Amino acid sequence: MARHFVIMSSSYTEGKRIALDYSKPEQLDSKFLKSQIQKIKEHCGEDVSISTHFVETETEDWKSLEKADSFFKDVYVVNNITEFIRLIMKDRELRGIDVAKYILSKIKCTHLKLEKLVYLCYAEYLTKENEKLFSDDIYAFQFGPVVETVYENYKQSGREELDDDTDINPQNILEMPSLSRILFARMGIKKMIYINQVINNYGNYTAGQLVEITHKKDTPWEKTYTGETYTIIDDETIKEYHKNEK
Repeated sequence: MARHFVIMSSSYTEGKRIALDYSKPEQLDSKFLKSQIQKIKEHCGEDVSISTHFVETETEDWKSLEKADSFFKDVYVVNNITEFIRLIMKDRELRGIDVAKYILSKIKCTHLKLEKLVYLCYAEYLTKENEKLFSDDIYAFQFGPVVETVYENYKQSGREELDDDTDINPQNILEMPSLSRILFARMGIKKMIYINQVINNYGNYTAGQLVEITHKKDTPWEKTYTGETYTIIDDETIKEYHKNEK
């Protein structure tokens, strides 16, 4: 008879559940196992979504777990804790496209309107929490602030309305459901609250109305736009403007 202590989470960019399996006798010491869980939380955050499972099977092999309980089938078993943490951390960092996909799961809009809503989400969170909502930079394009990952995914759509099934990502990355993707990210619940507030406040605006908002005099876009592609709107400029915005 063998004992397994399994730590599980999800890697949404890989499209898989992932697991660490401790089954060697020397690995089953309670202090060692607590240290492994603490190490994961230190790197990935106290709010990281993990589960633990203690199972007895016939052998130390992972196949015996699958045989004992179908719950463990189709799980990617990671060889070491460093790789486990790396896979989780890839999903804890939010991207602009993740926010865009969530917005599209709530409302339909054109690419132009979507860019403006994603920007307003970013500006709101940055101004109130003094940290980035997602990792992308904000660029000053001709028709306003643009997020690169959103632009690359939807630039071919023109003026057509998008929805959450639209995905022309050239990298063909497996995407997780948009709501879960944001909640899994660091400070995901807080970020979700801000995103929903922006959708509630601006979701009924037309693309033209949102362009008027982002193109006002002294807005971050107006201060930054030079006509050159990929000019970054810096965070301090965004904060300075939006903290006084009514």
